[in-house]
Amino acid sequence: METEVNDSQYQLGTPENAAFLNEQRDTMFAFGRQFPSPQGGSYWLGDDGTPWKDRERATWITCRMTHVYSLAAMSGFQGAEELVDAGLRGLRGELHDDANGGWYPSISADGVPAADKQCYAHAFALLAASSATLLGRPGAKELLEDAQRVFLDHFWDDEVGLSVDTWNTEFTQLDTYRGLNANMHSVEAFLAVADVTGDESWRARAGRIIKHVIAWAEANQWRIPEHFTQDWQADLEYNQDKPDDQFKPYGATPGHGIEWARLITQYALSAGLEDAEKQHLVEVAEHLFSRAMEDAWNADGAPGIVYTTDWEGKPVVHDRMHWTLAEALNTSAVLARVTGKEDYKRWFATVLQYVNEFVIDHERGSWFHQLNRNNEVIDTVWPGKSDLYHAVQSMMIPLHDPSLSIAVATQRKAE
Repeated sequence: METEVNDSQYQLGTPENAAFLNEQRDTMFAFGRQFPSPQGGSYWLGDDGTPWKDRERATWITCRMTHVYSLAAMSGFQGAEELVDAGLRGLRGELHDDANGGWYPSISADGVPAADKQCYAHAFALLAASSATLLGRPGAKELLEDAQRVFLDHFWDDEVGLSVDTWNTEFTQLDTYRGLNANMHSVEAFLAVADVTGDESWRARAGRIIKHVIAWAEANQWRIPEHFTQDWQADLEYNQDKPDDQFKPYGATPGHGIEWARLITQYALSAGLEDAEKQHLVEVAEHLFSRAMEDAWNADGAPGIVYTTDWEGKPVVHDRMHWTLAEALNTSAVLARVTGKEDYKRWFATVLQYVNEFVIDHERGSWFHQLNRNNEVIDTVWPGKSDLYHAVQSMMIPLHDPSLSIAVATQRKAE
């Protein structure tokens, strides 16, 4: 359970808290400035922000950094526009498959594209292009139009109302795996595209995904199944032999339950729903957040959120991944704002104090990406500090309108 935290810098709604969040945001903007390669694809950042140039340059990281520096530009961070343009150059250039359309997952250090086409990366292409379009950067609107066309042609299953996961490079063979990680980021991207373009069909698609997720979660004690067969039957034992997988871990991922809770709330606030339906969705979000924190916070006698649990809520992978804490900050702040309940404010303060004490690297910048069960820094799953997306957003979303995607909310607040 959360504890009472009295330090005003951790208290949501205080001037001291806003100052703390803004300072940490700006520190991260400064940390990540070296991300662009000469071709624009994003390097994986090392512990001190120095690029690891011998690693692959991934589309999802390039998209995230393009999005982050769009937020930076909207926040008045000097030089951010040029960094956005660099990311756009990579997404239009070395990471784009001109022959088959869409984006490679990554390219190697010497420029060889990886195989396949992943929904996960294409969802982030939508997010990056929408943020850069809002910022008015050259070529961003055309990139967004391309990303929308590719996503609808290949990844959106309109009959089912969910996104499929992985194609081969040529878009001729669809993998049988179906998953909710890509669908979660599809929802985030769809809401952003709707907010930026005014095309409400994207918000409607987000709502269709959410309806499925709620049904699966409610039938499973609010622990969301992550992995599915081709016909969308939950595969609860998937990757049991590889429980700490970066993207497809076995079991329930409490951090995803937390993240879904915020996205569902954003949809509820923005979709023009009747009050009863809106209230129902907020209550669903509360159930998801409560289940995740009950299962995962301090689950092994030390503070932090465990990475995964089994289907009874028992920890499987005890490591703490930085993104789960970021999402806990976002969702507790949003639920505090929407419900007015003090419990969420206490959670926000508890998690932020933990993040400041254990997760923020006060010497070299940004956040440690992985801690063990004793809150010691390790790098078995997430070496270095790949990108800034989760951490930066967690310093911004708590201060902005929860009904809007963060880029639109940031721009409107700056006007």
